[in-house]
Amino acid sequence: MFEIIKVYRESLPSLRLIGKRYTDSDRGPEGSFGGKWGEWFGKDCFKPLEELGSLPENGDAYVGCMRCVEEFEYWIGMFFPEGTAVPEGYSYVDIPAGDIGTCWIYGREDNGEIYGQKPHEMCMAKIAEAGWELAEAPWFFERYNCPRFTSPDENEKVILDYCVYLKAQ
Repeated sequence: MFEIIKVYRESLPSLRLIGKRYTDSDRGPEGSFGGKWGEWFGKDCFKPLEELGSLPENGDAYVGCMRCVEEFEYWIGMFFPEGTAVPEGYSYVDIPAGDIGTCWIYGREDNGEIYGQKPHEMCMAKIAEAGWELAEAPWFFERYNCPRFTSPDENEKVILDYCVYLKAQ
């Protein structure tokens, strides 16, 4: 079973999310975007992005970003400094500077326990316990940090960063 092992607030500068945008119609039969991630890895879609460098505050982490404005959208990509040139075939959205609440979800990736509604709800409860409020129409994102996420420990568990933009204090 997964658990939340750390909760903290951090600040991100204005940034550019470069990647590809998906909607509910792009979900796989299981209801997730796992198939899209498989396509990204299978077609080496991260390579052109990795060649751009990265946002120092985010390292070389891949991100899965979500928000709901007029419709639910899910982005697969990486964060970059604002103004970064966008490779052909990719899209972007600029995100203003802001604070995020970050939860470290510790669990097994291979069985999917660290993804979905239950971990989301636990993270939102931890954010509320800390006294933080969500920004209006916030971005949520999963940050796949190396090595926390990419190198399982002796229990075959990893740490997934689950983040949400917060109201300014």
